[in-house]
Amino acid sequence: MSSGPVAIIDIGSNSIKVLVAGRASNGGIASLAARTIDARISAGISQTHPRLTDEGMARGLDAVRSLLAEAAPFAPARTVLVATSAVRDAENGPEFRARVRAATGHDIRILSGDQEAGLIGRGLTSDPALSDLRDFYVFDLGGGSLECLAFRDRRIQQAVSLQLGCVRLMEKFIADPAAPFPPQAGREIAVWCRAALAQSGFAFSLPVTAVAVGTGGTMTTARAVLGARTGVPFERTDVVVAVAQLRALLDSLGGLSLTARREIPGLPPARADVFPTALATFLAVAVAGGFDGFRNSIHNLRYGLAAELLTEPRRR
Repeated sequence: MSSGPVAIIDIGSNSIKVLVAGRASNGGIASLAARTIDARISAGISQTHPRLTDEGMARGLDAVRSLLAEAAPFAPARTVLVATSAVRDAENGPEFRARVRAATGHDIRILSGDQEAGLIGRGLTSDPALSDLRDFYVFDLGGGSLECLAFRDRRIQQAVSLQLGCVRLMEKFIADPAAPFPPQAGREIAVWCRAALAQSGFAFSLPVTAVAVGTGGTMTTARAVLGARTGVPFERTDVVVAVAQLRALLDSLGGLSLTARREIPGLPPARADVFPTALATFLAVAVAGGFDGFRNSIHNLRYGLAAELLTEPRRR
């Protein structure tokens, strides 16, 4: 296992994130540094033959360089770069990997949907705030995909990765992201999501007491916006976001132009275009599963990778 801290850079469709982590005194995962850059490398991901644009790859490379520099002062024993849906699905994904390798000396590990879901699950079970949960669902929404997991007695019973990422769905259903979010688009997204869930075979079969956990930028952004409205910092916001709150957010923010949404406190301007679509996606999941809220956790993919690196012998 690693003798020092480890650094993980998660190259997602909408954002690129770094986590520098070590072992806590209680054996858990201790976050030493974390940062997110909204690079949006996934423009065009909804196309039949998706390709990363030169501009998207440039933004991605700049973000990776910046996050590597942020991790460097911690002298990580191991640094791992992983990529998910955007790079995995793009026809020119290998070109982006080559650019990153040439510029930084680091290879990018491409995660399959199953690997991504499994690592998200591993990360969630490392969250001390979820230690009381035995049977629960997890929904991790990214720009390119939605990972859906069901845990029974804290073990993964089901795991599927669906092409329901919020950037992908925005490109598919929203003709003009700068305009207010059309109610009809929300209905179409709901139908599309519920059909994809049904076709995947994902069964909402846990006991009715099972909790739904929501991870990813959408849920943390929802908490930040709700907190900003009442002057509460993110760290003190309620970790449970009610479906009624998500619906109210969509009703209020969806009716605004993109320019107006970019002025909303707590909503990162780079996420303002995709946020209504993301809210509509979580609402569709809530209806499909019969949930009245989601419990938020930030211990997802990066924490799962940290647990893997801090446990497994170092590869030579």
